Amino acid sequence: MGTLIILAILVLLVLGINSPVWWLAAAALIYLYVRHVRVDQSAPGSSPGGGSSSGSSSATRMDSDYHSYRRRRDRMARWERRYRRERPWNVKK
Repeated sequence: MGTLIILAILVLLVLGINSPVWWLAAAALIYLYVRHVRVDQSAPGSSPGGGSSSGSSSATRMDSDYHSYRRRRDRMARWERRYRRERPWNVKK
């Protein structure tokens, strides 16, 4: 979704070479993207995959309390066990 919006912004900027109206449309799209889409992605529990987050972003994020830390750690352990079970040839030993 974000890629499509950024692509649309780039198209509007290219079209804006001859017409400043397209520049204004690109600026409005940038404003809406930063205001709504990026804020929604950074909100806790807003990811569409059921609240699970990727390993790289969760490693840098601090958990608010011990229970959320335990839930995140247990969820990551379940995914790692499942990965090892489903792909035994791909696991480093």
